[in-house]
Amino acid sequence: MNSPSPVGLRGVFLGSALLLCVSCADPGAADLDAFMAQKRAAPGGFIEPIPTYEPYEAFAYSAATLRSPFDRPMDIRQVAARSARAALRPDPDRPKQILEWFTLDSLVMVGSLQRNGQNWTLIKDPEGGIHRVQVGDFLGRDHGRIVDMGATYIAVIEIVSDGTDDGWVERPRTIELSGM
Repeated sequence: MNSPSPVGLRGVFLGSALLLCVSCADPGAADLDAFMAQKRAAPGGFIEPIPTYEPYEAFAYSAATLRSPFDRPMDIRQVAARSARAALRPDPDRPKQILEWFTLDSLVMVGSLQRNGQNWTLIKDPEGGIHRVQVGDFLGRDHGRIVDMGATYIAVIEIVSDGTDDGWVERPRTIELSGM
């Protein structure tokens, strides 16, 4: 079988390119030319200046130290008794426990168990680890200490700054069983 010659292919290509150019040429573009001439003759419009905006003023949230309305309320007498017993400040010399590296909101209660007469609660950290805790253990970044445990909740007292140089306040928080 004979292959086509390069001269023949070149002729076919040039012929199809010429046909394409001729078919695309539209002699009826006079209406488009008239429309463009009309738009060019019209006077230019006025562009409004860029509007000025007032700078953003950040909102200072002042209720951060108050109890969340969604947390289980603690008995105020228990909180007052604990406050009166000890000078209120975190212990900087106490070794940190592993759950103190996570925020309290990121910890999830996943269950509870009893072993050898002791009650334990199971806490899941954001990295997926499960930890056993009991009353007196510390968790959360705000020096939270577990003060009470139930089948469906853990009561925690956090020590947070009151905004002054050396002032601290206790803040009651709860962690409820996941899925409740």
